[in-house]
Amino acid sequence: MPDRLPPLTALRAFDAAARHMSFAKAAEELHVTPAALSFQIKSLEEHLGTQVFRRLNRAVELTEAGKALAPGVADGFQTLATAWRAAERTQDNHTLTVTAGPAFTAKWLAPRLYEFAQAHPEVELRFAASLKMMDLARDGIDVAIRFGYGNEEDHYVLPLAEEWVCPVMTPEMATRFPTPDSLVDAPLVFDDSISFLNPPADWTTWFGAMGIDHAPTHGPRFSQADHAVDAALAGVGIVLGRRALVVKDLADGRLVAPFTTALRTGVRFRFLCAKGAETRPHIAAFRDWIVSEIDKTTHITDAMTLVDVPA
Repeated sequence: MPDRLPPLTALRAFDAAARHMSFAKAAEELHVTPAALSFQIKSLEEHLGTQVFRRLNRAVELTEAGKALAPGVADGFQTLATAWRAAERTQDNHTLTVTAGPAFTAKWLAPRLYEFAQAHPEVELRFAASLKMMDLARDGIDVAIRFGYGNEEDHYVLPLAEEWVCPVMTPEMATRFPTPDSLVDAPLVFDDSISFLNPPADWTTWFGAMGIDHAPTHGPRFSQADHAVDAALAGVGIVLGRRALVVKDLADGRLVAPFTTALRTGVRFRFLCAKGAETRPHIAAFRDWIVSEIDKTTHITDAMTLVDVPA
């Protein structure tokens, strides 16, 4: 049996027919006649030395050899398509596709994008707001903003500002609960999006850092951090706000942080791209813009007393 692979056109015909389980539909997809497609599959079978399809009256089905071949051929064409898109993106310095979590997209990126668009009108931004861990090459992503623990040695990684949490509330709520002790009776909002942190940076830990023995459990709970912040903005209660998601509201006065003790989370947001891609003009511009925007609110962190979370 020869080791030499059959022609790519024969493999493409087989892949389409195996997906559709129909020679007619495969021919339609590939814009060839059914006779031409049958010829390609026949040539592949001659090359392999056995049939890959059983021809029935009005249908086809894969033989054992066809079943063994189909997954690898499908994966191979997917790999080729991914590589081709990656090669095309190396020539495109005007379209920037960014993935970030919904909370970071809503609370950090979206409110600031006007400034980037004004400074770089030549860059067309596309956002994929998702918690899914996307593969940059496979999913056509130029930049990923990720939060949490991660090992991304295969990428260019720039850790962003240190993340902390502290109680934030509306100015009106702050007049009702003027001291840390008064928060024992306050309506508290729970952000469950950081429940994975170990050690935890939660309300019990914050009260402990203030010398208050209190382990609250009652109050609205949100799986997404931006929803928890929105609840605080609406006056529902007081939330342990994450730095990146509340600094703009703090800077603009919509929220206040009257108690400046903040818990270090031990994690950061990270800017990721493919190694070597960080020097491409539109990616470098986006990275530098993010860093400059973070610098605008460093005074808020400077005013905080950051406390390590006990292990």
